[in-house]
Amino acid sequence: MKIVVLDGYTENPGDLSWEGLAAFGELTVYDRTSYEESPLIAERIGDADIVVMNKTPISRQTLDKCSNVKAIAVLATGYNVVDIACAKEKGIPVMNVPVYGTFSVSQFAIALLLEVCHHIGHHSDTVRAGKWADSPEWCYWDYPLIELEGKTYGLLGCGNIGIHTAAIAAAMGMHVIAYDARQTEAALALGVEYVSLDELFARSDVLGLQMPLLPFNTGIINKENIAKMKDGVIIINNSRGQMVVEQDLADALNSGKVAAAGLDVVSTEPIRADNPLLKAKNCIITPHISWAAKESRQRIMDCTVSNVKSFLAGAPENVVNK
Repeated sequence: MKIVVLDGYTENPGDLSWEGLAAFGELTVYDRTSYEESPLIAERIGDADIVVMNKTPISRQTLDKCSNVKAIAVLATGYNVVDIACAKEKGIPVMNVPVYGTFSVSQFAIALLLEVCHHIGHHSDTVRAGKWADSPEWCYWDYPLIELEGKTYGLLGCGNIGIHTAAIAAAMGMHVIAYDARQTEAALALGVEYVSLDELFARSDVLGLQMPLLPFNTGIINKENIAKMKDGVIIINNSRGQMVVEQDLADALNSGKVAAAGLDVVSTEPIRADNPLLKAKNCIITPHISWAAKESRQRIMDCTVSNVKSFLAGAPENVVNK
């Protein structure tokens, strides 16, 4: 049994172990292959039986060249880079990791919000640069400081991650409202109020995007919907960058309609140098790391090993192309 990991570095930059996969057969791990269609992908897969990947695309062209592939394991929840229809035609199960980052991603959403509210990193930098030592006052702040008690946190999406985000927001004294096609008892038990989409936009002091990318929400943060929001709304997105029309958000930040944004995702990753959000006012951007706590990545590893084990036992789990 030959197993190849095409782009393992982000999952395991050296602090985890591939031993679980190595126990199943001959394992080859590449840190990076390609995030674009490339002949190198098929070359590296070769005659492997199982392909493990994260963001390296697996296309029909690649699968046609790699006739020995019997299963594909995705080191993530999202699997849009795999041609799952082609894999199904060929009888190749594609297995993902459905739940792993609930705590890390929700924690990071709140971290982005708190950074917007307090600019802790900035103020720490100014202290080290000598500004406090030279200050005529005993304290200072370079940005308005925001208290969240009594404000409304609006969630676009209230699944597992949204529910945990709601719990943290509620613990800080915020009222949580949400738009989601499915209401859950867990959210209702936390006091989450389900509202219409337009009501979500109109009432939120903080709007958090916590929903998978779907046709209806692609580009949903646009100038038309931003116009429905409160003046001074804060937008937090550590879900999918394609949900935001980036020029429209940049314009709203620069005009002050949107007070601030905390973003961990953008439409094209790595971020392009000409992304308008890089020059927008009051915009914090981090490099898609909400998911990357070691504990979260260990869950990915454990689930992937379990997926491969279940496939080899003849009963594959977490198959997305049944």
